[in-house]
Amino acid sequence: MLGRIRTVVLWILALLFIFITLNSNEPYLVRLRGTGHAALLMIGIAAPLLLLLGGRWRRGVAGRLLVLTWCIPLLALTATQFMFAWRKYETLRTAPEVAHLLGRHFIVGYTSADDAAALARQGLIAGVYVTHHNVRGRTAAELGGDIARLQVERTKAGLPPLLVSADQEGGKVAHLSPTLPNMPGLATLADLPAARRTHDAFEMGRAQGRALAAAGINFNLAPVVDLRPRWTRNRLDFHTLIGQRAISNDPAVVGDIALGYVRGLDASGVRAAVKHFPGLGRVEADTHHFSAQLDTSADMLEQSDWQPFRQVLGNSHAAMMVGHVVVEAIDAERPASHSKAVLDGLIRGRWSYQGVIVTDDLVMGAIYGRDLCKAVVEALNGGADLLLVAYDGTQFHRVFACARQALAEGRIDLEALRRSDERLARWTQRTDESQAANISAIAGESSGGQRKAID
Repeated sequence: MLGRIRTVVLWILALLFIFITLNSNEPYLVRLRGTGHAALLMIGIAAPLLLLLGGRWRRGVAGRLLVLTWCIPLLALTATQFMFAWRKYETLRTAPEVAHLLGRHFIVGYTSADDAAALARQGLIAGVYVTHHNVRGRTAAELGGDIARLQVERTKAGLPPLLVSADQEGGKVAHLSPTLPNMPGLATLADLPAARRTHDAFEMGRAQGRALAAAGINFNLAPVVDLRPRWTRNRLDFHTLIGQRAISNDPAVVGDIALGYVRGLDASGVRAAVKHFPGLGRVEADTHHFSAQLDTSADMLEQSDWQPFRQVLGNSHAAMMVGHVVVEAIDAERPASHSKAVLDGLIRGRWSYQGVIVTDDLVMGAIYGRDLCKAVVEALNGGADLLLVAYDGTQFHRVFACARQALAEGRIDLEALRRSDERLARWTQRTDESQAANISAIAGESSGGQRKAID
């Protein structure tokens, strides 16, 4: 009986290790990288040898099949690592004209500064995404040194400076703290009088912007302008946690605070991105893991959830992050992040917004678990300017391969890329020019106690 149980356990473990090694480079197993992969390699070598030494091969067809099955994890791990290395090699050998054409539309997370430098110097990326693992155990000066080295690589290559982005909202989401100081969440300002909350939001944005700028970060993926959801606990929300990050359920309050905060960041030389359009306040599924639908009418959304987006975008040079939520009233087939009907039809067309659109992280279940290549191509063709590959930056090589192949096959809209390049150039110039004006505007609003009229 014990022998049978042991055999069953060995079969279960073999199948488990086959699954893990086949998916060893997938985002959900990112924590296995490095020492985890080394452990898998040792197990892949040791397990078949131990089974052979234990006499399993001599126990008939079933024993031999078990030994052969335990050989698969080593083969699978070797294959996945080779595939990753090949994709990276293909990316780095991209022709310069293709690299520059496509690369200016990607922001990529990184673990190794050397890997990021290689992408930066070849023009394969427009920017990098900095998060907690880049600053763990390090000072702000050390982080700034890394970023400065990346910018030097760009200068040497004759390329524009990198966008250096982060999620430093304050409160619940402050991925660079405690290396950088963490500010209170913007929701703490929601109960203040209108003029006071606008002024305080500006000061919070300016203080946070100064800390970010001192470390070399010039693009903050904040503020959150989703309306606060009606529920207090959502069992389907594991990582978004929008109820803890939203400013208020009042669109006017959210818009006032977010606009002040954006202007404060601008005053410190840091660009902002309002998020997460079309709004997550009515969405129960967490797009980090699941597909999500928004079934509210467009008219209702225009009157409530979308008001803060329009208020901030219409009165600043903030970028806009579009999430992976299906807006059923506009495009029931695909998430907003790569829906031309949403990006070009609604945002560019109906709203006349010609600023920069950045997608939410493509390494999220709502996108990565579906047709990733389709999403990449549709986002570029549909009007997105920057595609974010944040949580697992190594997936950039897969994402870039999708774009490169589509370009070779004539499936990339070159006119859409040209318009996007113009928006990016205009946005970079205008955000720099607007800093001094924003300081004066907020100072005038605060002293006079008057709220700026919003169309």
